Amino acid sequence: MNTRHSTHDPQKCRLMFERLSEYIDNELDERICNDIERHIRDCVPCQVCLGTLKRTIELCKHMKNVPVPPRFSANLRELIENLP
Repeated sequence: MNTRHSTHDPQKCRLMFERLSEYIDNELDERICNDIERHIRDCVPCQVCLGTLKRTIELCKHMKNVPVPPRFSANLRELIENLP
């Protein structure tokens, strides 16, 4: 059994997740990057999360810019305004 998974710390994953965009954009200092890389190396769920985020970013770069239909915007605005 791999003991790395038996000591999985969801709180550490959440903290790492909060910094992933900055990590991908190379906006963090070297120490924080090293901490994130060490965590990812030992955490399969975070490896998947990082891979998914990178793939999503890549897909978004190639999306066509399509305007949102006016009725959709109006419906969304109405829903937001009526939130409890």
